Amino acid sequence: MLKPSHAKLLSRRLRATLQNRLLTTTTASPPAKPHRSLLYVPASNVRAMNKARSLPADTIIFDLEDAVSPTQKQTARDNLCRQLSSSNDASDYRPRTLLVRINSLDTPWGEDDVKTITRTLPERCFDGIVIPKTQSARDVDELCKLLNNNNDDDTPPPRPIWAMVETPVGVLNAPAIARHENVTGLILGTQDLSAELNCRSRGGLTTALQSCVLAAKAHGITCVDGVYPSFRDDAGFKRDCLESRDWGFDGKSVIHPNQLAIANEVYAPREEEVVAARRLVEAFEAATARGEGVAVVDDVLVEELHVRSAKKVLEMVEVIAGRG
Repeated sequence: MLKPSHAKLLSRRLRATLQNRLLTTTTASPPAKPHRSLLYVPASNVRAMNKARSLPADTIIFDLEDAVSPTQKQTARDNLCRQLSSSNDASDYRPRTLLVRINSLDTPWGEDDVKTITRTLPERCFDGIVIPKTQSARDVDELCKLLNNNNDDDTPPPRPIWAMVETPVGVLNAPAIARHENVTGLILGTQDLSAELNCRSRGGLTTALQSCVLAAKAHGITCVDGVYPSFRDDAGFKRDCLESRDWGFDGKSVIHPNQLAIANEVYAPREEEVVAARRLVEAFEAATARGEGVAVVDDVLVEELHVRSAKKVLEMVEVIAGRG
């Protein structure tokens, strides 16, 4: 039951809360699968890969790129294939979403990463490929071609692609990248982006971050904020999460297990959102049963589009609850 203070706030916030959700769900929205926390796990570290099986991350990114030294690239590929194919379908990592971050295709390792994935890993063992430093939709096209064994036809690649936006050029091309039919999500690389922009604070990234959120939401895909490197600074990390959640991000990139609980809490629907969503759905269903096309809740007009948004909130809550 809501506290009295919450009940008073509910009426005032009801429209804003659900309309904000509506803005991010009325386009061709992704399914209600949470990506509140994306944990980077270096594929060169078998111990970390084993530990990830028991961590409460919504998504795991097995990293072949930045977290792996040049001398460990092949070892990381071998570890990745062995770990994900050990149970034939990577079931011991589920229900997490499993992504693989390859090296850029303009490095000596990127193409070998793709060959390893396509030739060794069954499709059921992972859910997508993360391409770093995406500059334009052409980078995605190049990856798709490699995934399809250099065929020039329009056959979709075997797995969705998540594009990392880490450069000023990538930010400016974010709408075209997000529009690409094979891109499922955008992941911000805020450390690289800050360096290229010579930003001295997160505030300097505001335009870039919001531009990427806008591009992702316009095309109904997921958008995840970058990392917070000070993994022992819980207050600072939570502040980052709250800010990016309110900007429309779906989750946060995570570099340490200590950050998972905060990210999962912040990016989950809040109590007032869940209560509001249930009230909207119940009121609209009752109005529909009376043959009416709209309902009124706390003097707020509720139409079918608001109900679609509310149902997505409830669906997300159910999925999260199912993960324990």
